[in-house]
Amino acid sequence: MAIDLSKSDLIVAVIGAGAMGRGIAQVCAQAGLQTLLYDARDGAVAEAIASVGKGLDGQVVKGRLSADDKAGVMARLKPMATLAEAAPAGLVIEAIVEDLAVKRELFRALEKHLSADAVIATNTSSLSVTEIAAGCERPARIGGLHFFNPPPVMKLVEVIGGLRSDPELTGALVQFSRRIGKQPIVATDTPGFVVNHAGRAYGPEALRIVAQGIAAPFEVDTLMKESAGFRMGPFELLDLIGADITHAVMESIYARYYDEPMYQPSAQLAVRVAGGLLGRKSGRGFYDYASAPAAQAATIAVAPSVKPKSVWIADEAGGGDLAALLEAAGIDTVLGGTPDAKDLCLVTPLGEDCTSAALRLKLDPARTVAVDMFGNPLGRSLGRITAMKNPLTAPDALSAAVAALAATGAPVTAINDSAGFVVQRLLAMIVNVGTRIAELRVAAPADIDTGAELGLNYPKGPLALGDTLGPSRVLAVLDGMQALTRDPKYRATAWLRRRAALGVSLHMPD
Repeated sequence: MAIDLSKSDLIVAVIGAGAMGRGIAQVCAQAGLQTLLYDARDGAVAEAIASVGKGLDGQVVKGRLSADDKAGVMARLKPMATLAEAAPAGLVIEAIVEDLAVKRELFRALEKHLSADAVIATNTSSLSVTEIAAGCERPARIGGLHFFNPPPVMKLVEVIGGLRSDPELTGALVQFSRRIGKQPIVATDTPGFVVNHAGRAYGPEALRIVAQGIAAPFEVDTLMKESAGFRMGPFELLDLIGADITHAVMESIYARYYDEPMYQPSAQLAVRVAGGLLGRKSGRGFYDYASAPAAQAATIAVAPSVKPKSVWIADEAGGGDLAALLEAAGIDTVLGGTPDAKDLCLVTPLGEDCTSAALRLKLDPARTVAVDMFGNPLGRSLGRITAMKNPLTAPDALSAAVAALAATGAPVTAINDSAGFVVQRLLAMIVNVGTRIAELRVAAPADIDTGAELGLNYPKGPLALGDTLGPSRVLAVLDGMQALTRDPKYRATAWLRRRAALGVSLHMPD
């Protein structure tokens, strides 16, 4: 079939006038395209058009849009009373309920009214484009255009071709996405596409950290913002999206990848959904939005202490960097060798917990504290430092370690023992899931990073993040966590393992 979505007189029809549908319609109309809008519910289209007008009024008041431009957008946005009125459309974008049977029924109904060369695109975020198209007479003209909420603000669009889509369709949808001012990435028709797939690390691993009593939600959020540079912590993000939506995505992707351990859902989140603790939409989630925000109580209570005059530091990866930082803060350090009987001992493990590091190095666990140097190599702004105790760490040793680290001028969070601390675990899992997307050929490496940056608001995409941290260091964290926990969730992908061994970028194709 001939596919041309570049015509100057292209008409777009949007089916579904909910938040997504009206936003998509607004984007198309603002791009200069005549846009038709339909919804099966009486009054829904009128409400949607009024909502778009109100939103544009706000842009006019702020000087972002002229009154004439607003009038032009509204003139191009037209209601449809029936599906038959979509007949002149060259592109129909469906944005209705996420139900396979309902979408198939709609697509079959649309085919009766559209020309043979019209394209139908689904905005699905979780269903297979191939499955939706399987009920149609012309599956070759059906693809996916996954917008993100709110469409007028979010720049990203995922473009998906089904197994029976015309080979030219994906390219045509990419060009259309650019025409309406969006940044497209191309994904194969797989569960979660790119963005929902990539998101299987940040929230789920943070939930596991809290469930294991390693740190509180507020502490995890603070560490990821101040130590790793994320704009939102995982629990802030969970509350923003909604626990019900997040948990449904977790269960869907886990099931559709046939119980792949890497995507295991959280039992704790399921209980919160059942209890109505959904986040901002319910007024309470991991944070209470009915009252002024306040820091949650720290998991580890640390008594004030005077900074020690000297500390012993294990001469391992990160140890030299830590010694230099403490020396600059006026604390004498001994790097390597055998510590004196009363020395405070600091270790900087990758993927290991404090217990294992102390026993491996034949240190006294009562005097040993682990420090996370993974995300903060020497020369970078330190951000927040993590101090990790083991079950036998003496309170005065932990207090002295916190005082020494605080002398560098950085805030310190103390946590319970964990393979991989908090930041190591989360960053390593983000990178690992990203490399899995790459090795499954879901998308090109550059598109994986773009999807995570624009769709998930990560400071860097997972592959770029892995390159910054160092693939071999990320691999060391994962191997350490798997060795200690025996959990297949932490097994490193072949994509990561090969590139770490070869010393090349995670963007390197096969």
